[in-house]
Amino acid sequence: MGQAIVRLASDIDDLTVAAVWVRDPAKAEIDAGEGVVLSADLDTVVAAANVLIDFSLPGATGEILAAVGRNATPLVCGVSGLDDTQISALRAASKTLPIVYDRNMSQGIAVLDTVVHDVAKSLGPEFSVEIHETHHVHKKDAPSGTALKLGETLAGARDMASAADIHYESERRGEVPGDHSVIFSSSSERLELSHSVTTRDVFAEGALRAASWVVRQNPGQYSMRDVLFGE
Repeated sequence: MGQAIVRLASDIDDLTVAAVWVRDPAKAEIDAGEGVVLSADLDTVVAAANVLIDFSLPGATGEILAAVGRNATPLVCGVSGLDDTQISALRAASKTLPIVYDRNMSQGIAVLDTVVHDVAKSLGPEFSVEIHETHHVHKKDAPSGTALKLGETLAGARDMASAADIHYESERRGEVPGDHSVIFSSSSERLELSHSVTTRDVFAEGALRAASWVVRQNPGQYSMRDVLFGE
């Protein structure tokens, strides 16, 4: 994802890649361009930037939150698979920093999530709901984090005690980047809302839009829905 962020940022007028966190600068396989700092020292990277974008791994979350806290640097976090402790740490850090955290940084998914919420509130209980998702064969978790995110939105819109009562269907085949559908069905009609990813660039595009947005915000934890629909 780092390569995509560097490549796509070059086409955005108000963003410039300042630094990249790498394990070993001498062996880094990333062409960040002239003047960009490549460093294994996270504080060096964070201090060089106005905002940090994190697509690393859950194991690095604590270190990253500590570094952005020391440097008072806003954060965009697109790391999936965070546990409850890491989510709580994000929430605590957002009391002093603006943080965008989302399990799916796609702008299209943010729109779908908003529409699903409105549809779920509008349609009555006679409409059952299913969430279908398809991903590449290398993806181990099922349902996907995005499917669970949509389920939480549905549960909230319908005042359900838990999203566990929603029916999920997961399929793993080929190299599918990610397809998600939310299906509302009654005895007389069916409404299907769908989103498909054609390239993983969508996640970098969303993160870059979030980076431009979050630097203007007050401390707090935000999502991609806030980025798209917030003021």
